[in-house]
Amino acid sequence: MKGPVFSLLALVITSVLLTPSPGDGSTVSPVRDFSAVLGQSVTLRCPGNLSVPIIRLYIQRKQTNVFINGFDDQYLLKVHPEYRNRTKVNRTDLSMKMSNISISDEGSYMCVIFYSRTSKEEPVINLKVTAEYSVPTVKAECGERIHSNGPATGGKSCQLSCSSTGGYPLSVVEWPVLHQSLIRNIENKSSEDPHYKTWTINQTIMYSCDKPTNVSCSIGSAVSHPITICQEDSFPLRVIAATAVVMAFVLILILGLVLMKCCRRRLRPRPEDPALEVPLA
Repeated sequence: MKGPVFSLLALVITSVLLTPSPGDGSTVSPVRDFSAVLGQSVTLRCPGNLSVPIIRLYIQRKQTNVFINGFDDQYLLKVHPEYRNRTKVNRTDLSMKMSNISISDEGSYMCVIFYSRTSKEEPVINLKVTAEYSVPTVKAECGERIHSNGPATGGKSCQLSCSSTGGYPLSVVEWPVLHQSLIRNIENKSSEDPHYKTWTINQTIMYSCDKPTNVSCSIGSAVSHPITICQEDSFPLRVIAATAVVMAFVLILILGLVLMKCCRRRLRPRPEDPALEVPLA
């Protein structure tokens, strides 16, 4: 009976001895991911043990070790000027509120949590910044489809352009309704704003279609208003042109006849003209 009891007691003691204390460096805290929208605020929470008294907290950039904000029971911490007026630390839940988020705030942060002068943890948190793209603008210029070796082959060929600004991260243009096999890419342009680090994206394609098609494009999560391309003309352009030529010819002909008739009336002498009563020599 003593054997099982001693074995169980030994197991309990071993478990207690192997249980790490907060901040002894034997545990690896999971990395927490946060996301924020450009220009807005976000609350970053450090994954610490709130059941144990914490005497000091440093929140700093992982890549550069630049101190951002925190607290210390014995010292007044000097906050970096870049973060002085837009960060605030809550020591109750080990969080930091950061306002007026910029693209440069994106990256990894390290929480240095001191449970005592010699016991600490250094969990990492990641911040992802996003910015919504403006509603894309779609423009279309369509004409009759021309075969490379001959005349028109029916249908239309449309040059479509899609553009949007102010988004982050860099994205691509998508045409969700169009058949990919009928798209010919002409030009892709993207430019970064030097100050805000947001992106402007433009794409131009050629698309062939034989019937009316509703077209929209998307960049990121922003979707354009649809437009309709390859609409059938209400009256054929050739017929309209021929009709215009005929009408112009008829108008010119009528105008010519009227002018000729007016000229003849002016040249014909009137019966009461005195010149008719002068005897011949």
